[in-house]
Amino acid sequence: MSVLPFAVTRNPARILLADLPLLDFGELRRGIVEAIKNGLRVANFFAWRPSPERGNEIVVVIANDHENCLLLGRSSVDQKFQSITPECAQLHLFEREIYEQFGIVPEGHPWLKPVRFGAPMAGEGRSPVIGDVDFYKVHGDQVHEVAVGPVHAGVIEPGHFRFQSHGEEVFHLEISLGYQHRGVEEALIGGPNKVSLRQIETVAGDTSIGHTWAYCMANEALGAVQPSAREDILRAIALELERLANHTGDLGALAADVGYLPTMSFCGRLRGDFLNMTALICGNRFGRSLLRPGGCRFDLTPELQQELLQRLDAAWKDVKEASELLWNSPSVMARFEGTGVVSKEQAHDVGLVGPAARASGVEHDVRTNHPYGPYRFSMVPAASLQLGDVAARAFVRWLEIARSVRFIKEHIETLPQARPVHKVTSLAPHSLAIALVEGWRGEICHTAITDGNGRFARYKISDPSFHNWTGLALALRGQQISDFPLCNKSFNLSYCGFDL
Repeated sequence: MSVLPFAVTRNPARILLADLPLLDFGELRRGIVEAIKNGLRVANFFAWRPSPERGNEIVVVIANDHENCLLLGRSSVDQKFQSITPECAQLHLFEREIYEQFGIVPEGHPWLKPVRFGAPMAGEGRSPVIGDVDFYKVHGDQVHEVAVGPVHAGVIEPGHFRFQSHGEEVFHLEISLGYQHRGVEEALIGGPNKVSLRQIETVAGDTSIGHTWAYCMANEALGAVQPSAREDILRAIALELERLANHTGDLGALAADVGYLPTMSFCGRLRGDFLNMTALICGNRFGRSLLRPGGCRFDLTPELQQELLQRLDAAWKDVKEASELLWNSPSVMARFEGTGVVSKEQAHDVGLVGPAARASGVEHDVRTNHPYGPYRFSMVPAASLQLGDVAARAFVRWLEIARSVRFIKEHIETLPQARPVHKVTSLAPHSLAIALVEGWRGEICHTAITDGNGRFARYKISDPSFHNWTGLALALRGQQISDFPLCNKSFNLSYCGFDL
């Protein structure tokens, strides 16, 4: 395909704003539509306001997984632009977010309403009333609505699910989030400062390593700092431990949803074992304070390396046994197989990422397609299946567990010698940085734009959950309402990662 409208770069990257072509919006729109038709996907799409005099700009980051590159483009807009969503469903939520944050209307958007609650609607001077939104309705004899949440029975985050059903069959599920909107992106403007790193670590608490690494990469690109090989490998070990903990926990939770107690009990304990390995490195089970721009705050002594290897071998043995019980139980597989199917075409159309995408045959993984750190030299093969059901989403997790264990063991045993650690002291002014990381849920994309003083003028985060909630809604179509907990857990998406 032609990429003429866009600047081409690789992950991570820094580009001067002056070198980023300012396109006519019609040209930008045509380029995006053409890219998606050719199998590319939107990693980030957002608005910012360079100054009151210059008005608004739309920025797009497109991932070309086939050629391992990123396409960047921007365009000036007033208070409206022609919606791209009717031709590119991947932009559905991104356009709604732009409308909410800046009051810029995507004309022709099929379902324009707030994405979150709490922040005033730009240009309207009011905050949306929590939960007071229009929902899609299906009319007909015996069609009824079932509303679930935002308050749930368990100790979980708030989210509202509205089912349009006929009997037990779900025609349509609409997911309404935004109850935990914290204004993280807005709070980062003017940074980096003493609290910026702490804010990033809590974007999605179970993905602290993934988001912090993306933040560090963006800062390092803007500060022209390259971490040592040892620092990068320490980061990767922590990222794969985060993946192990969450994938193992998810297998246990899926087992619990179908009442299969052996795997549930095993994996609940094993998730804690993997979290404790991270705590062994830095003192925090979620990896808080481990990463910082320029490198890591903690290192591995030879004694810690041996302790990690011993713990990893023991946990891996138990995970294998617990998983084999799951796969070899006909009653479990009967509930998993054929439940909550998302086709490959649907996965591409709505822009799914991570295990949810790979379970439907969309084989993109940032570690492979846009490698960074040690993944540039030591590839982790993407695990993918074609069926797109609960069974596939579970089994992709299992495949990734095995590959993460192998990666960690290899790199602990061959950890390079320590080198001087560099710090990021200042950021390049009037620049844009892009950083992609493969978190355990999928692609994390951080885009930072600096002002003339090298401070953040805009910081846009795209958590994998922002891409994948629509996939859960599609998975429920034609299913029984009773399948919702199982489908929901097979995606296991973040509410707070969405509510930025």
